[in-house]
Amino acid sequence: MAKFTIRSFNAMFPDDGAALDWLRDFLYPEGITCKLCKRVTKHYKVESRRSYSCAECGHHVHPTAGTIFHKSSTPLKTWFHAIYLIASSKGGISARRVQDQIGVTYKCAWRMCKQIRSMLDEDIGPLASPVEMDETYMGGRRKGKMGRPMRGDKTHTPVLGIAQRRGKAKAFAIETPDGQTLVSHALAHIEPNAIVYTDQWQGYRGLAYSASRFDHRTIRHRDEYWVDGDRHTNNVEGLWSLIKRGINGSYRHVSKKYLQHYLNEFTFRWNHRKDERPTFLSALDRLAAKRA
Repeated sequence: MAKFTIRSFNAMFPDDGAALDWLRDFLYPEGITCKLCKRVTKHYKVESRRSYSCAECGHHVHPTAGTIFHKSSTPLKTWFHAIYLIASSKGGISARRVQDQIGVTYKCAWRMCKQIRSMLDEDIGPLASPVEMDETYMGGRRKGKMGRPMRGDKTHTPVLGIAQRRGKAKAFAIETPDGQTLVSHALAHIEPNAIVYTDQWQGYRGLAYSASRFDHRTIRHRDEYWVDGDRHTNNVEGLWSLIKRGINGSYRHVSKKYLQHYLNEFTFRWNHRKDERPTFLSALDRLAAKRA
């Protein structure tokens, strides 16, 4: 992956005007079509506002409209700087550190981080074979042996991961890892007839009998078998390692209400880890293209 340092960031976005010009060029690569003139016309930047004015009729176009930057009093470069910090940090970055880096209040930094994470979900389509599925739990510490929380435990949230080998991954906060939930997610996010590797949790038994007729293969974790030829779930467990290290190291605790936002952040970083293009620019594209 190409390095994109803070020096690269400042050279690309020296001020708010450069950030707004980038947003304009991204959203209107072939020029701005004036709604009143009904054609592409030359537009001039309005100095006192985040808008461009048609040279012929004066109609204003606001590139930030509908984005997370819309109606925000925070400078646009500051927003981009926050995106850079989140996208460039492999293990995540807390709102407190973002506050220190970009010079805003903690309340503002927390709100910006929340909005940025909420928009990083990707519609990457069904994953192709071979695919791994696994579930884990996020939440506070529990005493005793490692394993599934006891029935009625409300401090832990089950999370389902689906990872394509040598490909992309998805993660979802779910209510319960029962058969109906696991199979329904498999049907929605995995291509029909795919080879699906899981552990021996009983919730996966329905995969072989589902409408998509998955080729379900298991690895016996309960007998302490972790790899048996091509039978393993090492890829999705690598995703869990990334997410848990990030949450435990940077965020300490994540509430169930916002857990999906953090899963979006870490799976986005995972899915773009091998890109030649800097992750920051991919994240910026995502946030500019998706309407809030």
